[in-house]
Amino acid sequence: MSTQILKSSHYSLMKFNSIWHSLGALSCGSLATYVSLKLLDRRQTHEVYREEETSCKSIWHHDWDRRKPLTSTLKGQANIIHEEAVALRHIVLVRHGEYTSSPDGGHLTELGRLQAHRTGQRLHEMGVAWDHVVASTMTRAQETAMIILKQINFDPLKMKRCELLPEGTPCPADPPQNRSVASVEQAFRRDGPRIEAAFRRYFFRASPEQKHDSYLLIIGHANVIRYLVCRALQFSPEAWTRFSLHHGSITWLTVWPTGYVTLRCLGDVGFMSVDELTLRRPRTIKEKVH
Repeated sequence: MSTQILKSSHYSLMKFNSIWHSLGALSCGSLATYVSLKLLDRRQTHEVYREEETSCKSIWHHDWDRRKPLTSTLKGQANIIHEEAVALRHIVLVRHGEYTSSPDGGHLTELGRLQAHRTGQRLHEMGVAWDHVVASTMTRAQETAMIILKQINFDPLKMKRCELLPEGTPCPADPPQNRSVASVEQAFRRDGPRIEAAFRRYFFRASPEQKHDSYLLIIGHANVIRYLVCRALQFSPEAWTRFSLHHGSITWLTVWPTGYVTLRCLGDVGFMSVDELTLRRPRTIKEKVH
């Protein structure tokens, strides 16, 4: 504490001296001295800013998926051929439509079904041949998926239902949520490892054996999607509450053979009209009273 006070006092003294010299320079009519002192002060300020910028820089971790060796070896009779990965993995994340609360996870409202229909149309317009479709096991995600599958002409029997994707609390948020510390900690211990396992299951670079770009569609929930985005881009996972996702929104990430991950779009709902946009489920009469 005393060190901080001394530093603060020292800084104040330096500023005072700077002002004093400036006034003296002006009183003596020395414009050159005044300009020199101001340039020196500006240079010191610029150096402080550069130090702050350097401390905020983050370094990309190249081996985040532990697949950094991108070559496979094919042994022939006379030589060894090293084959590099060339394919991209596109991962498209869709939030379910608006829903009403119920013990089984909630059913879509009429608007929620319309949102899912709009999202399905948009995915169809993308002209993508989907390699895999995965959905959360919660009812609202399953109902959203069934509507979307009709639009993209994907066989429902080939869709996978993933027990790692249901909604939950991936980790304590920063800034913190409007919940008690105890409830957040309990939810994190229950959901966190599962949601992290979902990230590790679906996010990785293509292997050298994959020759063509692939497209994975995941239909899930806002908390999970936001956490997956933060993890994929190597942002602080605790930042997952700093942005919102509309119902039926589309988020698109691409994993490159080098291990780099790019965000093509986040929470896209430009294909819906303004009166079709919602963020939260409609409140019940009981909730409105309270």
